[in-house]
Amino acid sequence: MSPNGQAAGCGGGRRGRAGGGGDPHGRAGGGPSQPSHGHLVAPLGSAIAVGSFPLDGGEWFARHEHGAHQLAWAPHGVLAVRATGRTWVLPSTVALWIPAGVPHATGATSAALLRSLYFWPDRCPVSWDEPRVVAVSGLLRELIGHLAQGADRIPADARLRAESVVLDLLRPVSVTTVRAPDPADPRARRVAEALRADPSDGRTLTEWGTVVGASARTLARAFVSDTGLTYGQWRTQLRLQAAMPLLAAGATVSSVARRVGYGSASAFVAAFRRGVGVAPGTYFARAGGEGVGR
Repeated sequence: MSPNGQAAGCGGGRRGRAGGGGDPHGRAGGGPSQPSHGHLVAPLGSAIAVGSFPLDGGEWFARHEHGAHQLAWAPHGVLAVRATGRTWVLPSTVALWIPAGVPHATGATSAALLRSLYFWPDRCPVSWDEPRVVAVSGLLRELIGHLAQGADRIPADARLRAESVVLDLLRPVSVTTVRAPDPADPRARRVAEALRADPSDGRTLTEWGTVVGASARTLARAFVSDTGLTYGQWRTQLRLQAAMPLLAAGATVSSVARRVGYGSASAFVAAFRRGVGVAPGTYFARAGGEGVGR
């Protein structure tokens, strides 16, 4: 069975290839485009297909879309997904629901195993029409691993029961995405690029103006008109974005705070809570319940 819709193949520097079984992309006769060492489990009659794709740190699937809903998750490593002008950084405790037809790019901030669940829209009761962060409980983690086994390892009726429980366990998490879009103005963009290279740089707009040849007022207007954020808001978002892969890799809050430009761990935690909606220790809690260290 193939849901409607067209999709571009998954790129990211590696050529995809079609697999067997149903087609999450909505193309007849093939599975989701995948790297040569990826693996897809899509038994006939199942409601959920599961793809497993090892990724190196910094490796990305280029912008693409699917004809099926997708749940992107990494049991090991840290994923990042760019879609709808936003970026999500996903430790193993959370996954991202990507509705069918939404263009996105998926990559890894460190070596990771991407587990992609593809849900046929006509057999899926979930109707979220925009990306949603989903909590990955211990039970959901085990069920995803169970469904990733070969089709001959699980009887069809047992697989359908497991798929039903997976759908019951999809619960959104109330977090805010971190976004720091590049300004279009070339002078403001130079400032943005410099800060991406060193988020801890604390220069004011007046000081940046002497570097890029613009007044502080001109740069301030450019950030607001091009990004929808004041310079201060944009820099905070950038710092949080830079901090997430470091926290996900296990760095302490104190060390990350210093690396991204905060004078104290408490100031960073307060900014993270305001920007994301939860504290770093909650968002990056380990599977066993232990959060990031101070």
